[in-house]
Amino acid sequence: MLRLIFMGSDPIALPLLDWLARDGGSIGRVVAVYTQPDRPAGRGQQVQPNAIKRWALAHGLPVHQPAKLDATDLAALRSADAEVALVLAYGHILKPDFIAALRLGTLNLHASLLPRYRGASPIQTAIANGDRETGVSLMRIVPALDAGPVAEVERVPIGPLDTAAEIETALAQACVPLLARTLPALATGRLVFTEQDHAAATYCRRLEKGDGAVDFHQPAPVLAARINGLMPWPACTVPILGQPVKLGLADCLPAEACHLLYDKSPRTTPVGAHAESVATALPGTVLGTDGDGLLVAAGAGVLRLRRLQRPGGKMLPAADFLRGFPLAPGTVLPSVPLPSLVAREPFPVRRS
Repeated sequence: MLRLIFMGSDPIALPLLDWLARDGGSIGRVVAVYTQPDRPAGRGQQVQPNAIKRWALAHGLPVHQPAKLDATDLAALRSADAEVALVLAYGHILKPDFIAALRLGTLNLHASLLPRYRGASPIQTAIANGDRETGVSLMRIVPALDAGPVAEVERVPIGPLDTAAEIETALAQACVPLLARTLPALATGRLVFTEQDHAAATYCRRLEKGDGAVDFHQPAPVLAARINGLMPWPACTVPILGQPVKLGLADCLPAEACHLLYDKSPRTTPVGAHAESVATALPGTVLGTDGDGLLVAAGAGVLRLRRLQRPGGKMLPAADFLRGFPLAPGTVLPSVPLPSLVAREPFPVRRS
């Protein structure tokens, strides 16, 4: 049985930790946890432990919370009765001496199909980029960003109405079968790591509030993917009638249904839509509604906004939202250029 040091700070790791504490206990056992320091959280901004620390304390494990890893932490890691360190959403960059501190090294569970989306926001970026599949990669940590050799991956499909929240939950669960397959091989020296195709690497960055901009001049599939990928944070937001309205879920009107927008028959025209003006509508023009959402003209195709939220309100299905926040067909929603989320080289580190 492998003795593990776990390094992580995000609830995405909880299914994996629970599995190690129960069914996976014969394969690997966590003997200590490293996580971020306690920070203010919630409405009251009271200092409180994160979910990983709470899990560790509930299981009687020692917890280390350095604000910055130093020589004392390195000495503690080397003296721990452990063989391998497992990292998942820790929040610290590990220097080479930390990476090599334990006999079997330091492994990372990265939430993408490497070499795609190395960096800080792989879950959101995969969805926002319109991918139909993502996954978790088990890799050796090396000094370069997410560039280590990969042992295995666990794949997760992305559906057209999946947001980052749903895919994060699926990826959290995907860590369990991935480690169930690989930890026994690691313990016996049979786990093979394969170098990534570095020429195919792409990079993502830490997201910011401004990434929630919406540019209706973009094609409808691009906008729907962006809205879903950035939900729940930073969330795409559009100023409507002087209020920032959050967009919680979107898709595109099917191609055959778009043709119906040009039919003036009451049976096929969306509620409130001016069918005769759809063909020449400016991007961002509210076209009306159908049974599933608010229809808005895009640079190509029709975007369907399924969930919306006004300031101080709840995220609501479009029909419920529009009962308290009516939008007349012909209203033109403003556009803001979309910041780039993906690059061929690592993004510069932004200092606060």
